[in-house]
Amino acid sequence: MARKAITGNGAIALALKQVEPDVMAAYPITPQTEIAQNYAQYVANGDVVTEYIAVESEHSAMSAAIGSAAAGARTITATSSQGFALMWEMLFIAASLRLPITMPVITRALSGPINIHCDHSDSMGGRDCGWIQLYGEDAQEGYDNAIQAFRIAEHMDVRLPVMTMIDGFIISGAIGPVETLDDEQVKEFVGDYVAVNSLLNVEKPVTVGAFDSLGGWYFEHKIAQNRAMENAMDVIEEVGREFGELFGREYAHFKTHEVEDADIVLVAIGSAAGNVKTVVTKLRAEGRKVGVLKVRTFRPFPTEQIREALSGAKVIGVMDRSDSFGAQGGPLFTEVSAAMYGGESHPQIYNFIYGLGGRDIFPDDIEGAVEMLEKAAAGDTLAQQRHYLNVREG
Repeated sequence: MARKAITGNGAIALALKQVEPDVMAAYPITPQTEIAQNYAQYVANGDVVTEYIAVESEHSAMSAAIGSAAAGARTITATSSQGFALMWEMLFIAASLRLPITMPVITRALSGPINIHCDHSDSMGGRDCGWIQLYGEDAQEGYDNAIQAFRIAEHMDVRLPVMTMIDGFIISGAIGPVETLDDEQVKEFVGDYVAVNSLLNVEKPVTVGAFDSLGGWYFEHKIAQNRAMENAMDVIEEVGREFGELFGREYAHFKTHEVEDADIVLVAIGSAAGNVKTVVTKLRAEGRKVGVLKVRTFRPFPTEQIREALSGAKVIGVMDRSDSFGAQGGPLFTEVSAAMYGGESHPQIYNFIYGLGGRDIFPDDIEGAVEMLEKAAAGDTLAQQRHYLNVREG
């Protein structure tokens, strides 16, 4: 192992290099470009034996990845924002064909108006396309998640594509310390790729992308996809535990801080979870019973575990870095609300939208949210369920 000063994108590109997949098909887009660029350099230098496909668009990148994975190759790509949106059609096809493609997504706002900075409108917009989704708080988690994604995707009880998210620019372009593994450690952990139903297996010919309508098995295939997603719940935890036993950094579906006796719990995802933890530590020192739950696994959503973890809270504040227009709140808020609805405890739940288009979130913003939640815990009912943090007046 070694500690490196490296950008979030650089850490992820290094993780992919250490796995050394058979094929990478990618198109550069801000703020993901460094991953594709670094990996192309690894190929050019002869550091990896990977077929690098320089495509003309992200739609083509995912199309090429689908063809590669269907042919029996361990395959990767990476994207952000508008590129993710351009893949939209092919994301569903990759999942429905049960292809274990892995894809780092460097989260960025979707146009319009044009904005190249961070929020989660891209990845959250694809939450129901059939991919497993893992979010990282920092470059270390981005690196570790990128490695674990291969084991999760390729598990025989899963065989689904996996996307791993870090926040654009905030994490992707920032240089920080990352504890990296040796190449041999990564390769041994990930293991050899085992292809299933390869197009190139002439002894067992298969049809890929068959017409599945007018009396076909489309409905049953969708159920099989969902069962595989359910299977992924245990596999994600199993892989995270093994990673921790081997390398000292254990992963689960989420992580809590000061939640056990908290009256108020903030739920966050991505880089802002670190900001929230810092504020919670400060407020705890003041005697205020506040905690934070950081979500890692968004798909499949760990409903029962989160319900149990939050069962003692009087008030929950869910922080979303994307909005859902016309819905009750942002994507994370609606998932947490649905989870708590089925439980025995019925805490008040409020939504805080922050950071759209890269807008900063400050400790004062988080403390302001806590103050609102403290009023609700004291018996006041807040006039609105959805609140916006650090918004300009006028």
